[in-house]
Amino acid sequence: MAAPRGNDAHTIRTERRHTRRSVLAGLAAFGALGAAGCTRVASASGENGGDLLERLRAQGVVRLGIAGEVPFGYIDRDGRLTGEAPELARAIFGRLGVERVQPVPTEFGSLIPGLNAQQFDVVAAGMYVTPDRCEQVIFADPDYQMPDAFIVRKGNPLGLRTYADALRRHAKIATGTGYAQIQHAVEAGFKQNDLVIVPDQVAGLNAVESGRVDLFAATAVTARMVARGSAKAESTKPFVALVDGKPKADGGAFAFRPTETRLRDAFNAELHKLRRSGELYRIMRPFGFTKAEMTTLTAKELCRR
Repeated sequence: MAAPRGNDAHTIRTERRHTRRSVLAGLAAFGALGAAGCTRVASASGENGGDLLERLRAQGVVRLGIAGEVPFGYIDRDGRLTGEAPELARAIFGRLGVERVQPVPTEFGSLIPGLNAQQFDVVAAGMYVTPDRCEQVIFADPDYQMPDAFIVRKGNPLGLRTYADALRRHAKIATGTGYAQIQHAVEAGFKQNDLVIVPDQVAGLNAVESGRVDLFAATAVTARMVARGSAKAESTKPFVALVDGKPKADGGAFAFRPTETRLRDAFNAELHKLRRSGELYRIMRPFGFTKAEMTTLTAKELCRR
């Protein structure tokens, strides 16, 4: 998602044309779910690490803040909530004694404010762990590590494989609202005001297919999943972006309110069990993740970077 991701306050130019019927249907269903689940969750005590886990067990449901991005968390054509984060949430919260997950859709940039305003219990959107975000929320350890990739026109006629290539060829670049790829492109030398910011990956694919931009920058898994059914576009090979002149490995994780350390720690314990058993990869593989994108990074490491 994730998210997903980086500076969450960027809105430059928005492309809104969606042509994939299944995605449109999913987003409509997603909006209906959000309307049904927009009430505030019960606040939990922050003493001794919080008591939210006990409350979730008692009510039997956890509300997930979701940004509606393939493959991190979305509604499929049958109207079912799915994606790597919701499926992982079902597995871990089930082990913690919470039977159901309920999505609360919102824009990616509203996930952290929504979490801290108690609109939902946890962010489950593949959100990248960054030092800025670590000042606002606490993260579980990452469930994946992700390089970047581009969606380009079929055959990659401009030979765009890295941000340096795109800068050298004066390529017109698009990326998503709140994506870390905004920072990655700026670090490579692009001016922020020259980036085309679109609402999601479907709009990014449309922009490439129509020739309005030369590439759409996203996580490697997003690029693979979105471009694989296109007759006009393809994804490039994954690459690691440079930040401050150094390769930057981003990791995505679940986020919790700072007071809820007991819930975060319990979640982490189950996540590590799934990782050791290989079940984590089995959950994530159907959503396009590869073994190379599994990780042993910790939130503590990423919060320090």
